[in-house]
Amino acid sequence: MTVRRVLILVLGANLVVVGLKLFVGLRAGSLSVLGDAAHSSFDALNNVIGLFAVRAAARPPDAEHPYGHGKFETLGALAVVSFLSITAFELVTGAAGRLLADAPPPRPDTLTFWLLGLTMLFNALVAGSEIMYARRLDSQILAADARHTASDVLVTLAVIGGLALVAFGFGDADAWLAILVAGLIAYGGFEILKGTIPDLVDSVAVDAERIEKFVGGMDGVRGVRDVRSRGRSHTTAFAELTIVIDGGLTVAEGHGIADLVERELKETGGFSDVVVHVEPPEL
Repeated sequence: MTVRRVLILVLGANLVVVGLKLFVGLRAGSLSVLGDAAHSSFDALNNVIGLFAVRAAARPPDAEHPYGHGKFETLGALAVVSFLSITAFELVTGAAGRLLADAPPPRPDTLTFWLLGLTMLFNALVAGSEIMYARRLDSQILAADARHTASDVLVTLAVIGGLALVAFGFGDADAWLAILVAGLIAYGGFEILKGTIPDLVDSVAVDAERIEKFVGGMDGVRGVRDVRSRGRSHTTAFAELTIVIDGGLTVAEGHGIADLVERELKETGGFSDVVVHVEPPEL
C-alpha cells in the first residue's frame, strides 16, 4: 500500500461522509449539520492537496522550476483557505438570520441521529487506519490528515449534542452551534495560513547557528559562514553556505569535503538540496 493509494481510499471515504451529512442537514433543516458537512469537505480537500503534493514531490526540478514543485502545494492550501473563509461566513450569516428572524428550529428525528452516529464511527475508523499507515509508511502527510479526520469526529459529536438539545426544546441551539462550527472552520483556515505563509516569504528553515555547529564539526572544515536556508525543514528545505578549508588542499580534496557536507546535510539534516561554496582561509 502506497501513500497515494491510501489517500485515494480516504478521499473516497470522506466524500461518502460529506454526502451523508449533506443529506441529513438538508433533510432536518440543520445549519450545524451543514456546517459539519463543510468541515468534512475540508478533509476531502486536504486529501486532494495531499495527492497533488505526493505527485508534485515526485517530479524532479526542471528548467522552469529549478527549486522543485513544492510551492504548488502551498497554492492549493491557499485555495482551501479561501473556501473555508466563504463557508464560515455563510454559516455565521445563516445562523444570525435564523436567530434574528426567529425561524423554526430544525427537525431532527431518529434517522438523523443514526446517520450522524454512523458518520462519526466511519471517521473514527478512517482516522485509525490513517494513523496505522502513517507509521508504517513514515508519512507526514497521512499523519497530518489523520489529525484533521479525528477533529471531524469531535465536531460531529458536538453537533449530535446540539441536535439533542433541539429535540428537548432548545430550538436556538442549532444556530448557536453552527456559529461554533464556523469558528472551528475559521481556526482550521488560520492554521493552514500559519503553515503556508513561511513558505511564501521564504522563512528560515533551520537556524543558521545549528547548521554552523553541525558543519563546523566535520573533518576538513575550518569555518562556516554565509549560511542561508529556506523552505520547510525535513520536507522541501534548501540550504546554501560557504565552508572554509585549508588553503594547502587541492581542488579535488576541497570538492570532496564539500560533497561530504552536502551529503550529511541531506541525509542527517533533512535538506532536499544543498549548495556548498568552498573558500580558503582569509589572509
